[in-house]
Amino acid sequence: MNQNTITAQTLIDTWPTFEAKIVSFLADLQLDRLNMVCDHVALRVNSDTAADSLRDHFCHQGAIISNNMINGRPILIIELNTPLMLGPMCIDCVELPYPGEKQYPNEGWEHIELVLPGNACNGQQLSAQLIEAVPTLAPVIAGDSEIDVKLSSPQGEHERLANPTIAFKYQGLCIKVHAHGIKAIIASEKR
Repeated sequence: MNQNTITAQTLIDTWPTFEAKIVSFLADLQLDRLNMVCDHVALRVNSDTAADSLRDHFCHQGAIISNNMINGRPILIIELNTPLMLGPMCIDCVELPYPGEKQYPNEGWEHIELVLPGNACNGQQLSAQLIEAVPTLAPVIAGDSEIDVKLSSPQGEHERLANPTIAFKYQGLCIKVHAHGIKAIIASEKR
């Protein structure tokens, strides 16, 4: 998708396809059986102009609840007045990262983030919790599948709550699982 073509209308038009692919990927991973909360969906854009335009659009649909610097670029979290529906899940926040140095081959909907409640403080603990809940993920997390798995602990400059993340990537789709919801992370910035 050309960076000049990403618009709010593009997001509306591409949501059903993104939703169907993510719901299928959730089922393939067997994450759909855990009834986790999907706390936000993330976008990818390659220009500040596109990010500004989408920020303005989403601010008419809700309010910015966080504007934080992560990995040297602003990332907005916008709480929607009316949640997006993804299968049976309600998603009430959109993550809008401003572009960094990386250019994305596809702009638009990029990933969802699910919350696996627990006390995981690092990727290994989160992996163990997830494998306990879905034992069939053990070989996937070990790297014995076509699905790319990445463990990380991204952190904003004021966050006080460790939030390890496991990202599952396959054929342009990404599902992330983390220990705490985005609103809990934002609240930790105020402590």
